[in-house]
Amino acid sequence: MEIRPTTDEDLDVFVDTVHAAFARFPETPTEGGGLWWSALEMDRCLLALTADGRPVGTAGTYPFELTLPGGTLAPAAGLTAVGVLPSHRRQGVLSAMMRHQLAELRARGEFLSVLLASEAPIYGRFGYGPATYTARLTVPRHGAALAAPRARGAAGAPAAGSDTGSIEVLRRAECGEILEEVYDRYRRAQPGALSRPHRWWALRAGQPPISPAPRYIAVHRDADGLPDGYASYSIGEANTLTVDETIATDDATFTALTLFILGHDLVSQVVFKHVPPEFPLRWQFTDFRAGEVSGDTDWLWVRLLDVPHALTARGWFTDGELVLDVDDPFLGEHGRYLLTVRDGKADCVPTDRKPDLSLDISDLGSVYLGGTASSTLVRAGHIRAHRPGAAALADALFRADRPPHCLHWF
Repeated sequence: MEIRPTTDEDLDVFVDTVHAAFARFPETPTEGGGLWWSALEMDRCLLALTADGRPVGTAGTYPFELTLPGGTLAPAAGLTAVGVLPSHRRQGVLSAMMRHQLAELRARGEFLSVLLASEAPIYGRFGYGPATYTARLTVPRHGAALAAPRARGAAGAPAAGSDTGSIEVLRRAECGEILEEVYDRYRRAQPGALSRPHRWWALRAGQPPISPAPRYIAVHRDADGLPDGYASYSIGEANTLTVDETIATDDATFTALTLFILGHDLVSQVVFKHVPPEFPLRWQFTDFRAGEVSGDTDWLWVRLLDVPHALTARGWFTDGELVLDVDDPFLGEHGRYLLTVRDGKADCVPTDRKPDLSLDISDLGSVYLGGTASSTLVRAGHIRAHRPGAAALADALFRADRPPHCLHWF
């Protein structure tokens, strides 16, 4: 078997092979783009070939930026289009492609890789761990009343975050530049968020609101008329209004967009597709039980390719010191590191000191963004704490300034 990088001339073969791996057929091209694979960068893709040159496997990566706790933007390779033909599964093709790809990413100097897992059992063995989570919130319109906020500002003034802006309804085709600019501002402040490169918007590659699928966009503007939020939505069967994503640069804007959506006429229920952890909306309802949470699932998975580089790249919010004993069985590597955090910055160096925590590289990926508590993985039997208090200290150290969340599909 041969694994080789692809060129632009391989695009059709690559697309046909990955579709065949999942017994699907490429969609008919649509005017204005919209095909998910149109954003592929062929110099970052691989083909697995049999001895006689037949393609049997595919894998690629996108060059994203990942927002880390503390607002640091780090390069992250987004693993995508991974597939092996059914005739060649369980023959080592996927493992060979993954080793090849991880080595290639390291050679490029990249220290983080991320993915969305089609099947959860697959990618843990390659060192990826679930790091952000999302859920669906369904709200019957008759139960969608929001209570008046109880918090007040100084001298009885409205609470901080009260909205003074306006909302305009546009069609998707009318506001591409607005969506791109507002999303970029949002993702730079949201831990766990990925960039959406301009080529994605230009090619309209991906899911709504990037794709050319018909959508209405509620654009929120601040008191000066500048766009600072949007909600992408459509109404389907049974008068259900579905919100693809709500993007807001502050809580007041988010609440204003939510009120607009929930106040839409001729709607039986509203479905918010991507609800982040600690979502405030349920607390804003007059009836706390008005919204039903479902589809609570993992979203972004993270893999560290260079532990010291990754740990020193993110921001920190508690001082402390931990010795981490990290095992990477897929790559056959093992390292012990002293993590020292002072004043929001970390130093991470190899050490011979006794470990405080022993963990798999996939566990470190899960806790890296602050969305998974180390103590949870200790209780699950995945991380071993060697002394009392080590897990609690790790929880405090790895916490983020806000829960990590990722909306981007790739």
